Amino acid sequence: MLASHEWLKAFVPHALGPTEVGRLVSAHVATLDSQEALRADLAPFVVGRVVESQKIPDTKLSANKVDDGSGELLDVVCGAPNVTVGARYPFARTGTTMPGGQLTIERRKIRGFTSDGMLCSSRELGLGAEHDGILELYTDAAPGTPLLDVLPAGDVRFEFDVLANRPDLLSQRGLARELALLTGVPMQTPPELQRVPTMPPAVHGARQAGAGDVSVRIEDPDGCPRYCAAVIRGVRVGPSPAWLADRLAGVGARSINNVVDATNYALHGLGQPMHAFDLAALAGATIVVRRAKPGEPITTLDGHARTLDHDTLVIADGERPQAIAGVMGGRDSEVTEATTDVLLEVAYFDPRRVRAGRKRAGVSSDASYRFERGVDRAATLDLLALGCGLVTAAAGGTVESVLDVGSAPGALPPVRLRTARLERVLGARVPDAEVERLLSAVGFTLAPEPNGDAGEGRVR
Repeated sequence: MLASHEWLKAFVPHALGPTEVGRLVSAHVATLDSQEALRADLAPFVVGRVVESQKIPDTKLSANKVDDGSGELLDVVCGAPNVTVGARYPFARTGTTMPGGQLTIERRKIRGFTSDGMLCSSRELGLGAEHDGILELYTDAAPGTPLLDVLPAGDVRFEFDVLANRPDLLSQRGLARELALLTGVPMQTPPELQRVPTMPPAVHGARQAGAGDVSVRIEDPDGCPRYCAAVIRGVRVGPSPAWLADRLAGVGARSINNVVDATNYALHGLGQPMHAFDLAALAGATIVVRRAKPGEPITTLDGHARTLDHDTLVIADGERPQAIAGVMGGRDSEVTEATTDVLLEVAYFDPRRVRAGRKRAGVSSDASYRFERGVDRAATLDLLALGCGLVTAAAGGTVESVLDVGSAPGALPPVRLRTARLERVLGARVPDAEVERLLSAVGFTLAPEPNGDAGEGRVR
């Protein structure tokens, strides 16, 4: 399970460094396998403050005195038009290797002036496309402060060994819930998850439902007890905004486009796989959740043509399969730059059927990994609203209709927790009040066992 320090911090605004977080989670929740600084190439850069600046005659250059915290003002020639006395900028000292490894800063003469270092633009640092001027830092940090201390570019990626019995940890929010308990810092909702659009009332149906010209039908309720969908019209597909691309980069996921990235945010951030179909590519504007017909073909998003059998659960339109349920979407209905209307899917699939479909197709995915271990069976419609918020925040559009077909499978049975057994397993006595506090903090509800011994209860 890959986790981003910055993403976890968006849920739990703690004051710990990445190393402390990794050790804390590893000691109490899941073993830390590795920890990686994502922009280690920016480690040599520091905050530089321009103390003096003068134009070099007959050029677009300026000669500057820069305080880099070393105790000696450095002469630096700069070609950017936005050099301002008193402002702070990223500074590369002589000997610094620039991102990409193709250039090392050297002390040299430029138009008769010595240049001992470089003031940097965002493009030179690999932080954006802007290169018309150097990157002004809006900070009071002292000259010489490491750049990564003042820019959110220095994310750290963790890899935790999450066992199969902890599917609740297969998301940033799930890990953050544990981190909140360990640090005593309350969880909060990141800004991007607060943008829930106006949602029309859901149209419910036991096996099918329709709104306008769009319909959803479940023909295999054992494989898919509940299927929720939202029609979002008027999206503008293109590159993702920085906040979305950065979140995904923190967990090693590549940016594809703003709509697909929004669904991947939901997968990695909330633990709920979602899929967006190009509505115009769905024959009859119809979704049918059914078993595949023997020999039915599908070309999945990875470009492989696959032949399905009757035991594979598929998401079909009015004519043919468009996705292997819980595993991977089909290429024929993928979201592209030509897409204007999407159907956003959030469903609960039976873990055994997903596992079987994944094995038969010979493909694994981040979605199947989570569905096989279990997703939140009761939160499907609430998660759809969050997914719509992510899509519309990143790509625009309006939620036209919501369809909710089937029903959530029954609640998981309660687990009996006996204090005597707990003490025997742990080798130490834990007060009942502390047990209740710890379990309640990570989402459990507790109830005393009817006619049970003192300290005996049930946990959900």
